[in-house]
Amino acid sequence: MLSKRIIPCLDVRDGLLTKGIKFRENLDLGDPVAAARRYYEEGADEIVFYDITASAEGRGIFLDVVERVAEAIFIPFSVGGGLSTVAQMRDVLLAGAEKVSVNSSAVRDPSLISKGAEAFGSQAVVLGLDAKKVPIGDSCPSGYEVVINGGRVPTGLDALAWAIRAEELGAGEICLNSIDADGTKDGYELNLTALIAQNVTIPVIASGGAGHPEHLYQALSQGQASAALVASIVHYNQYSMREIKVFLQAKGLPVRTI
Repeated sequence: MLSKRIIPCLDVRDGLLTKGIKFRENLDLGDPVAAARRYYEEGADEIVFYDITASAEGRGIFLDVVERVAEAIFIPFSVGGGLSTVAQMRDVLLAGAEKVSVNSSAVRDPSLISKGAEAFGSQAVVLGLDAKKVPIGDSCPSGYEVVINGGRVPTGLDALAWAIRAEELGAGEICLNSIDADGTKDGYELNLTALIAQNVTIPVIASGGAGHPEHLYQALSQGQASAALVASIVHYNQYSMREIKVFLQAKGLPVRTI
């Protein structure tokens, strides 16, 4: 079995690390470069960086922050937020990222996924998928709807159907975030995670809701995720990356040793 990855998520607003609950009530937490370096030194497998207001503000990513993070760490680094063209993807990769994450812009123009995969390889293109639980209906038979622009805009698009299509278009990975669980620290949305993981062949990263290492264990086992994103529990120093990995090792999950 491949090692499960533990990935700190750096949400960045106006150049500062920030964290909210269900994409709202964000608090600024300081320098994202310092945080990335700390998580790298503690044993993080990757780092994810999201410029969380780039799409809503209709602008590009803060490339200077991307460059400074890339200089501070020596592990894979994924960047998303406002990427709507292949040229912007190229700029992010040249700034030091190994992967680009497309979300709102890919919903508006699905060909962005295939164009990115053709230009840089599927391994470099991650679909960021923000989903919210809704009543089961004709438009959303899975019971989960895709939302865009940082959780602000519902799309009427079924999350499972979109995940399957994104893989067909060439996405190499899906970062699946539950808006209902985001920042609550009550655990990942396991039904959603397992639903997507069982129906695609590419890796699925569980995101939203980690409050205890047990929640990561549940997402990586019961939820069948290949990796788990963490934010609040490491940003607020509840657990270190080392403590999380020791816990998962004790539970029998394969993780990269520190």
